[in-house]
Amino acid sequence: MEIVGIVAEYNPFHGGHRHQIAAARAQAGDCAVVCAMSGNFVQRGECAVTDKWARARMALEGGADLILELPTVWAVSSAEPFALGGVGVLHAAGATALSFGSETGDRAALERVAQALDTPEFTQALQPFLARGLPFARCRHLAVQALLGEAEAACLGNPNDNLGVEYLRAARRLGWNPHIYPVLRVGAGHDGGHHPLYPSASYVREKIRSGFTMEDNWAFLEYNQRGMLARLRQLEVSDWEQLPDCGEGLAQRLYRAVRQGTCLEEIYDLAKTKRYAHARIRRAVLWGALGLRAQDRPDRVPYLRVLGANERGLEVLRRLDGSIPVITKPTHGKGIPLMELEARCTDFYALCRRDVTPCGAEWSTSPVILQTGENYV
Repeated sequence: MEIVGIVAEYNPFHGGHRHQIAAARAQAGDCAVVCAMSGNFVQRGECAVTDKWARARMALEGGADLILELPTVWAVSSAEPFALGGVGVLHAAGATALSFGSETGDRAALERVAQALDTPEFTQALQPFLARGLPFARCRHLAVQALLGEAEAACLGNPNDNLGVEYLRAARRLGWNPHIYPVLRVGAGHDGGHHPLYPSASYVREKIRSGFTMEDNWAFLEYNQRGMLARLRQLEVSDWEQLPDCGEGLAQRLYRAVRQGTCLEEIYDLAKTKRYAHARIRRAVLWGALGLRAQDRPDRVPYLRVLGANERGLEVLRRLDGSIPVITKPTHGKGIPLMELEARCTDFYALCRRDVTPCGAEWSTSPVILQTGENYV
């Protein structure tokens, strides 16, 4: 049986995600779908709008079979470590294939760009652009353009294609050669608006933020803004320097922004420059508030944390050879440094909900298990 892996945030799960899972199944045939899903914090440097167990249930009801957590230290990261963590989870879970959304659906072009990025020629082509002080993403695009031409480099300007390239690179670094099933993106764009079947996740989040629905205990960083400011103002320059991607003078800039800014958005704006992308700033601020450091992110994901499964997903787990710990009972993670850190992040997340919840959810919440017939697809 093919085991198709998907790296996702599902923030929140919507029709486009359901379409991707169905399309991956259509390409792979009889298969299990395993998702490496971000926990309570996501790549944009924000809270997930609802907790990881609720989103795991949504994904299972939308067609997935097994939901494994992508820990925060990878989930709140730039594209390369985000992809390496997510693909690492899928590879460790025995996935034989990799599926991802794509604006172009051109698997061959994505593979050529992924290969080019890992060559000495790319490193050499990159240097002149970096020397001009351009943002790294722009430098990378121009270097690939010089090597392969604009037709190939253009995919790096598409959010999903860009992540797809990083997934392919991550698989190669792990010595994994999965089948690749890109799924052409449908509906609203990555940061687009409304679509009757496939709205963008950002559109759904903004509707939630504006009070369109109050049916759940949603989470947003602004609900815990003063708490975050209190923690951030305790950080010295040396603390900022211990965070990922805080070189090139960014640590000093963040330190100054935090001491001047009176809200999160003001801090982001004060720290942002042409060189430092907004998402990079947001991630650094969240890492600082969570008390994380670059050294907290291991080289490889050290365990598989099960957030949810159906019967087929449980069968995938039974096939594993035991080479990596599988945490199905939360208390089995006690004493594992990364799980202890994750518990701390979850307690912080509890303060970011509209209605604050108690500490300890990491150790008291069991995986979501769906029985036969509970899937909605």
